[in-house]
Amino acid sequence: MPKESQSETKVDPELPFEEALEQLEELVREMESDKVPLEVLMKHYELGTRLHQVCEKRLDEAQGRIEIIRQKRDGSVALETFGEEEKPTAAETTNDPGDDSPDPNGELF
Repeated sequence: MPKESQSETKVDPELPFEEALEQLEELVREMESDKVPLEVLMKHYELGTRLHQVCEKRLDEAQGRIEIIRQKRDGSVALETFGEEEKPTAAETTNDPGDDSPDPNGELF
């Protein structure tokens, strides 16, 4: 079986998410057809894997930029990067776990 050239399945790593997803969906539609030869299915699968990687990369990049708005008890809001948690100070970590006193930062969530 001849080896397929890398250029036939090459995907632009800077492809926007929407374009990569559209191409991936089109490949899946074609692959679901009963009339696609096995060799073509294998090429589509490899290309689909590369498109999937681009989509995952774009989603990871977007997740890194998402900011969560946290509302505090005093009504103020704080912006923080998605997934980041405020680190408690030494005074906050010495609180008794059974202590039901309000959060020293005044945060609702």
